[in-house]
Amino acid sequence: MTQLAKPSMFENPYRPWPARITSITELTSTEKLFELRIIDPDVREAFHHSDGQFVELSIFGVGEAPISISSSPSKQGFIELCVRRAGTVTTVLHDMQCGDVVGLRGPFGHGFPFEEMKGKDILLVAGGLGIAPLRSLINHIHDERSEFGNVTIIYGSRNPAEVMFRSQFEMWRHRKDFNLILTVDRTNDLPWDGEVGLVTKFIPGLELDPSNTYGAIVGPPGMYRFVIAEMRKKGLHYDKIYVSFERQMKCGMGRCGHCMVGHQYTCIDGPVFNYWEAVNIQGAM
Repeated sequence: MTQLAKPSMFENPYRPWPARITSITELTSTEKLFELRIIDPDVREAFHHSDGQFVELSIFGVGEAPISISSSPSKQGFIELCVRRAGTVTTVLHDMQCGDVVGLRGPFGHGFPFEEMKGKDILLVAGGLGIAPLRSLINHIHDERSEFGNVTIIYGSRNPAEVMFRSQFEMWRHRKDFNLILTVDRTNDLPWDGEVGLVTKFIPGLELDPSNTYGAIVGPPGMYRFVIAEMRKKGLHYDKIYVSFERQMKCGMGRCGHCMVGHQYTCIDGPVFNYWEAVNIQGAM
């Protein structure tokens, strides 16, 4: 009897695989964290992603949307997606319950160079919803903490009400093996015991070994050139500063043209690029 080959996420890139919602965590008034488990055990076992990649999430009968993966690749069997209520698909998703079924395609794109980063100091800067894809890298580093040098995380939000993953970061604030800086643009008279100011405010005071440090930035595109300028003042090499253009994703396979920047499709060639790559893509920066 001929044994059938196990199904793969990549057999048909247009086919969404059913996944069950196993957990929903409300992060802010507009963002929720969804934990998903692919139903087919063979597909679930075959699914692997790298930090910075994304999936296409389908709501059957409604549509699909590209969402960055928020969980570490070391978390096997489950996928976490941080989703902002911002359109038809995400609004329907926000109204779903644990046990409901959605579809997944992917993962797509190129992520951060995790293996290259091992043995180095790490500077991670996130703004707003940019913490969602960067959280995958943060948690992966956490899971293999002994493989890295000093790790500094700067995460900025507009105000305290928009800070995501607060419980997780609160646990890390007092850890000696992470230098965590949480900041908001303004407090809006809300309780806040973190810093106040833009993320760029805190880079000049860091003690960094530029020859041994990798930087990663995810957030609103408008913040990139200012954060990169501060990293460059600290002496970080251009080819060791990485940015993500995850907000430009659409179909995930370079067919729709929505993510085309200059001569590259960011869903295929990115969404993660080092600075040298990004600066040579017309319009990217």
